[in-house]
Amino acid sequence: MNERVIQIVRDAFPQLIEKFFTMTIPLTVLSFALAMLIAVATAMIQYAHVKGLQRLCRIYIWIVRCTPLLVQLYLVYYGLPSVGIYLDAFPTVVMVFGINEGAYLAETMRASMEAVPSGQMEAGYCVGLNYMQIMGHVVLPQAFRTAFPSLFNSLISMVKETSLASTITVTEMFRQAIVINGRVYETLALYTEVALIYLAFCSLLTVLQRWGEKKLSSYGGVR
Repeated sequence: MNERVIQIVRDAFPQLIEKFFTMTIPLTVLSFALAMLIAVATAMIQYAHVKGLQRLCRIYIWIVRCTPLLVQLYLVYYGLPSVGIYLDAFPTVVMVFGINEGAYLAETMRASMEAVPSGQMEAGYCVGLNYMQIMGHVVLPQAFRTAFPSLFNSLISMVKETSLASTITVTEMFRQAIVINGRVYETLALYTEVALIYLAFCSLLTVLQRWGEKKLSSYGGVR
């Protein structure tokens, strides 16, 4: 690396970090929150075997998991305007990412809920709890503890997947690198810098995941 490349990397760093914290992180948080809402609702419907709705949930999971995320993103952002539906780029990414990840998390939550012994449902009814109370106080807390590693892995993956938002003009960190590279033409240096920022943050999340697993294991939630 010569002095010019070092200076380019140094000048780009504040711009990349700014986009990381003002766009990449908000995209991740909002998308993952939406995905969790969808996942819990979908998992509860399947767990309760609600006829009709259960089939709709299976169809939703089947379609989302069997089509690429990038195709879904393009379909919504570039396809819907042909039928008169126009959405801004940022909410499009949040919606598509949330719906996409929700399908995967729904299966994680469903499996974790089914791992809770059925006798605990009966015990809940015996002490006077209704179905929603049993879900909120008995089944879901245990399911979340069991699913924690998988859920956290999905969160880490979503941080990296936000780079796809650059394909529909959302100026997150990776697109900012593309913009800078269009001026200076130092592809290797700039994209390596972006990769290292992702690596550093995802490594931090990995450390937090392991800490969380140790905490939960003390309560018997993660084995």
